[in-house]
Amino acid sequence: MNKLEFESMALCPLDGRYSAIQAALGPYFSEYALVRYRVHVEIQWLKFLIENIEHPILTNYHDRLAEIEAIDIQFDEAAFQRIKEIEATTRHDVKAVEYYIDGRLEELGYKDLISFVHIGCTSEDINNTSYGCMLRDGLAKVWLPKAKEVAATMEKWAVEHQDDAMLAHTHGQPATPTTIGKEFKVYAYRFQSSIENIENIQIKAKFNGATGNYSAILTAFPNEDWPALAKRFVEDYLHLAFNPLTTQIESHDYTCHILDGIRHFNNVLVDFDVDMWLYISMEYFKQIPVKGEVGSSTMPHKVNPIRFENSEANVDLSNHICVALSNKLPRSRMQRDLSDSSSQRNLGLAFGYSLQAMNETLNGLAKCVVNKEKLASDLNEKWEVLAEPIQTMLRKYGVPDAYDILKSLTRGKNISREDILAFADQLDMLSSQDHQTLVEMTPASYTGLASELAKKEIDH
Repeated sequence: MNKLEFESMALCPLDGRYSAIQAALGPYFSEYALVRYRVHVEIQWLKFLIENIEHPILTNYHDRLAEIEAIDIQFDEAAFQRIKEIEATTRHDVKAVEYYIDGRLEELGYKDLISFVHIGCTSEDINNTSYGCMLRDGLAKVWLPKAKEVAATMEKWAVEHQDDAMLAHTHGQPATPTTIGKEFKVYAYRFQSSIENIENIQIKAKFNGATGNYSAILTAFPNEDWPALAKRFVEDYLHLAFNPLTTQIESHDYTCHILDGIRHFNNVLVDFDVDMWLYISMEYFKQIPVKGEVGSSTMPHKVNPIRFENSEANVDLSNHICVALSNKLPRSRMQRDLSDSSSQRNLGLAFGYSLQAMNETLNGLAKCVVNKEKLASDLNEKWEVLAEPIQTMLRKYGVPDAYDILKSLTRGKNISREDILAFADQLDMLSSQDHQTLVEMTPASYTGLASELAKKEIDH
């Protein structure tokens, strides 16, 4: 089956229509990736034993580690296929990995080392560490770089449009003006804060046997400090954080924190998508037509904000998967049941739909330009927004009913520049400087510190 045939028959859009996502995340969340990481963990455990446990068989392999590690390093499609063939007989995916490594060691002539493969381990020791490595690498190499690209794009727009005044809207109604740049800065800050929260989550792993008590390995090697050794293995060989207290399974709490973090980032993203959709409908942004593209099958003039709409849809899918997994994974019957296993296989979908949403948002934004003429026109039609600074100035001079005075003047009315000037000229209590401030003020100039905020470096 060629690539086109495979994509056309794919059940999941991430493998079909959005196959670029599969290409990015497949090395970290696919079945192939899971098997590869299992081999990595098993070989690292064998290496750890050789380097840290005094035993005549293990000591004999100190100078043969390169050949042993090659089983991990040289893992390829043929190795994967062989493991799947073994699994067809064992009906146990982790045992198939163990038997595959046994076979490779036998080929090397290291038959006496085979008994140390998977020694002291339960399947979940291998699985939880494999998923930990998958999440660590998938985040660091794919999801986080894309999320940081989103944040950086917001920052770029903030600086470029720091002075582009825009009529703000609260409750859908005209409100105190702001700037395009400052509103993008808000999103840059929110995205970066969300990213930092995710980066601060420790990805944890356990390596303590069938019910979390080191029972099997302690029986074979009773004089070793296995909690300390397990900690060293997890931290120094697998580069994960150590979870010292578990049942058979790692508790999945950190996984839930990651999923909740992704969901929060997604929600900020969809908030931006909806804002852009509204701004486009108000003509504050124009979309650049792409030659050959069609906006509507019947209305030739249309350029629809489909990228932001697609992003919104993919956020919903990612969020629903994040919620489902975050609700399921922390719960396990007594010391363990298998339901988390099937659930974890869907982690890639949560990442994939989120990644697709980010791509759609970035593509949509790349087609947008600020419509400065429309921004200026709307501002010039809403002089009533200056009621706020005028009533605030009157409060400064001790006018107790300043708010009500401006309410009577402006609420529900179309106010012109002339109306504002005429009212300001009646305010004989103002100093000449304050009077000048009011008569020179326009809706476009009444943006407070928006321009400064848009370009300011803000600590998170």
